[in-house]
Amino acid sequence: MPDVKRGGRLRHAARTRLGEMTERLEALVARESPTSDCEALARCAAILTPWGDAAVGRKAERITVEGHPHVLWASLDPAVLLLGHFDTVWPMGTADAWPFAIRGDTATGPGVFDMKAGIVQMLAAAELARDPARISILLTSDEETGSRTSRELIEREAKRAGAVLVCEPSAEGGAVKTARKGVARYQIHIQGRASHSGLNPELGINAAVELAHQVLGLSSFADPTSGTTVTPTILEAGTTINTVPESASIALDVRAWSREELDSVCRSISALSPHLDGAVLSVRGGVTRYPLEEAATITLLGVARASARDLALPLPVGVRSGGGSDGNLTGALGIPTLDGLGAVGGHAHSREEWVDLSVVPDRVALLATMIDRLCE
Repeated sequence: MPDVKRGGRLRHAARTRLGEMTERLEALVARESPTSDCEALARCAAILTPWGDAAVGRKAERITVEGHPHVLWASLDPAVLLLGHFDTVWPMGTADAWPFAIRGDTATGPGVFDMKAGIVQMLAAAELARDPARISILLTSDEETGSRTSRELIEREAKRAGAVLVCEPSAEGGAVKTARKGVARYQIHIQGRASHSGLNPELGINAAVELAHQVLGLSSFADPTSGTTVTPTILEAGTTINTVPESASIALDVRAWSREELDSVCRSISALSPHLDGAVLSVRGGVTRYPLEEAATITLLGVARASARDLALPLPVGVRSGGGSDGNLTGALGIPTLDGLGAVGGHAHSREEWVDLSVVPDRVALLATMIDRLCE
């Protein structure tokens, strides 16, 4: 049966914290944290640490890998891991020209939606949960560039927990994310031979022409029916206008809904061969995140809906998302994972990024209720 009394108390308690949560969000947005600036990331970690200490009643561990600070509040017996990241895509100085601002119920500013509001909500929910001792929290600082320095830590802590709740931004209207595409990244290097483009172009092997052949051929690996995308993103060739290009390169982004499909496309890319006689291809890269598939999320979607009933809230809707997150890493391990439990808003990675403050308390109450159910 829904625990409506407990739900009503939680919603009220979350509403009384809205002012404090808004102040924390403003402070967090002002503490800029681009992924590439480890000193700025350390300053951001410093503001988060006492908030998390107070929420779960124990000290954080700062884990630094190749300069990147990650903050962990590890439970001795975790029932749930709350997962998020505090790095953003915005360069230092962005907040000077675009500071945190509130108009009505809408908050804006760099990183407000992805995902600093989600962090504020996460810490508030941990504080309101019945048993913070069974909650692990991990906040990382390199998610926006693929989680290279935090992946081992994420996977280790996820394996210790029974479930992972990812407080990345919600989908449109507050929907949670029950599937995410897997991601592979490649760098294709083409080696040709330089020659003078006017005197003897026939002596060259034009790497730019080989690049064009490869780009057109790569489109055949995509599959609109299944949603698989193969996208050349950065193309480079040539040095001077009167020289046959000696080398070229293609940066490639690949996304697919299933592990099997992603692996199949990756095998095709690894087997590429040149079109021009004498050209040489080298392919580097591979899968960075396998898909978060619905099999890993269905149980926790049920927990989210039961928790919403306790709170007399609308039942969460589950949707698919083409973007990847650290939830891909934990779901790929077979650990129950639900993503998109963070802020309601929109336009991540754009200067129209925004958060709806009016629903922040209910999102906190929903997350706290889910934590309680998982700890039981």
